[in-house]
Amino acid sequence: MTDHHTYGTSTHTASELVRLVSNRLGLVFSERDSDYRGVYHLAGTSNERIEIQPNSIPGDHEDDLYAPEHPSAQVLLLVTTPSPDPALQDRLDSIEGLTHLDFETA
Repeated sequence: MTDHHTYGTSTHTASELVRLVSNRLGLVFSERDSDYRGVYHLAGTSNERIEIQPNSIPGDHEDDLYAPEHPSAQVLLLVTTPSPDPALQDRLDSIEGLTHLDFETA
């Protein structure tokens, strides 16, 4: 079973959110560049993955969003863990301006 959580913010830029999450979780993010995703930030271990990226999809269509159901979220925080992690969720929920948007278990 894998837990996927999506958080969003319109308060913080991606780099501000990287700093906040790094401080809160003690993680080091690496910046990545993708033709499909644009610049995003990745941290985690072999069991957990935490990504921060803009909600807008790079390219010709500026209105295209990764999470079109949440157009007000300018930056997304994507968390994947092998099982529910309530302590991690509590630490992320404590970041002002960050909103839990979606959850699914696969």
